[in-house]
Amino acid sequence: MEAKKIEELTDAMRGSWAVSGVLAVVVLAVLILSGRNVGAPVVWVQTAAASFRQGSNDLSLHPRAAHCDRLYGGLLVDGFNEESCHSRYQSAMYRRNLDRRPSPYLISKLRRHEALQRRCGPGTAAYSDALEQLRSGKSAASPECAYVVSISYRGIGNRILAAASAFLYAVLTDRVLLIDPSNEMDDLFCEPFPNTTWLLPPGFPLADYTNFSVDTAASYGNMVRNKVIIRSDDGVAAADVPTPAFAYVHLNYDATIEDNSFFCGGDQRLLRRIQWLVMRTDSYIVPGLFLVPEFQEELDMLFPERDAVFHHLGRYLFHPNNHVWGLVTRYYDTYLASARQLVGIQVRVFGGLPDSPELLEQITTCTHKAGLLPQVLAAGEPTLPASRAKSKAVLVTSLKSWYYEKLKSMYWEHATATGEVVSVHQPSHEEYQRSGARSHEHKAWAEIYLLSLTDVLVTSGRSTFGYVAQGLAGVRPWVLYKPANSSAVPDPPCGRDVSMEPCFHKPPGHDCRLKQWADPSKDVPYIQHCDDAIWGLKLVGQNT
Repeated sequence: MEAKKIEELTDAMRGSWAVSGVLAVVVLAVLILSGRNVGAPVVWVQTAAASFRQGSNDLSLHPRAAHCDRLYGGLLVDGFNEESCHSRYQSAMYRRNLDRRPSPYLISKLRRHEALQRRCGPGTAAYSDALEQLRSGKSAASPECAYVVSISYRGIGNRILAAASAFLYAVLTDRVLLIDPSNEMDDLFCEPFPNTTWLLPPGFPLADYTNFSVDTAASYGNMVRNKVIIRSDDGVAAADVPTPAFAYVHLNYDATIEDNSFFCGGDQRLLRRIQWLVMRTDSYIVPGLFLVPEFQEELDMLFPERDAVFHHLGRYLFHPNNHVWGLVTRYYDTYLASARQLVGIQVRVFGGLPDSPELLEQITTCTHKAGLLPQVLAAGEPTLPASRAKSKAVLVTSLKSWYYEKLKSMYWEHATATGEVVSVHQPSHEEYQRSGARSHEHKAWAEIYLLSLTDVLVTSGRSTFGYVAQGLAGVRPWVLYKPANSSAVPDPPCGRDVSMEPCFHKPPGHDCRLKQWADPSKDVPYIQHCDDAIWGLKLVGQNT
């Protein structure tokens, strides 16, 4: 009889997480009144509430299911198999920041690009013809379809930023985007385009393309320097010089002036004639695309809010696969969901370096001065009653566990000055970066995504890991400044970033028209130097 009563109560109240805590208390009361031995009631209540939070893939169980916009204002499209990618249509329910809306022009452009990917992508006759043309070593006079292949390398943050950059370039130039599947790029994300793949299939004719470098003879910069491609003053190739079947675009940290002519309008007109481009970058080159005159009008229509470019591109492209999404949701539902505010702290410490009390002090000073976390009281000081209504959950991501342990101990051993309840959590601590190791990559992507679900963020300067998290989150982070002296805490310890956009660490510094060094931030009002890397460039909002 007791079991039947409990089942009836459970069925009646299963409609929402919001009542799951009440449900647990009611069920517990039934057991107590019936004389049952309930053991540790607090743990039982927490377990019962957590079980409802975790639930199944039935989206109706989520408290925001009735109100969230699962397509992000039209950024995403209906029609995917939901079982093949749970995160695509569920992620909006976990997000606390859905303020930024994509422009109608961006939405229509994405739909047209999806059609292009289906018409010209792998498995189509057009793709087979383009491969044959590439194998022949000759360029097609008027190719039906053109392609850009993005090489995947370095850490997961670098790879995500590189893929987003290549995608925007593909959209601007009507090219099919194909992602090099190496370094786990085929095992982290769902397919972003309906009824086609963005992964480069096996058998690509340029067998050693992943080894292309600044010295590759077929790089665009080297072909210009060696007169394989001859430009006139307006950047148009000489008529009697054949167009190559492909060009390698080297936009890495060691790119030459000729390589960076990629960001010149005349060179873009020339590159349009080349059917296949292979691109290498470990950075976010989007600010450089905003410097190309031929792209500016289109970019203005696509992104009227210029500080939200990666925000929209990232939410469109990068959906965790089901395994990674399981890591994300299980952790969020168990440790973070009940907090009134989530604070993300990303600590970038390279393996082998000792734990730094100075960095810990920098983190605590930053979070206290910015009002992100409360200060703690010394032993014996009068305390305020603890209030769950003002609870904060802190998510720490780092290769090291030491910083998490210190923060956790601080808020366990001392009461807060405000009466707020602060819990501290860290999903993993791998000690060393293991790029290419599957388990490590899954955890890294899950932790980036968990950071992107927080309300406020503290990030380490110059970290692509942090850049991706802040862009997906749609928040301007507090950035921990790099100390000039490693033994001293910077003053101030951190600052609010001017934009949630990632920084382009190695931008071009060559004026295409004057053919001399120039600072683009002097002439373009929506591009500024980065706070965390003063030589870099980033997109900012109109009111910055």
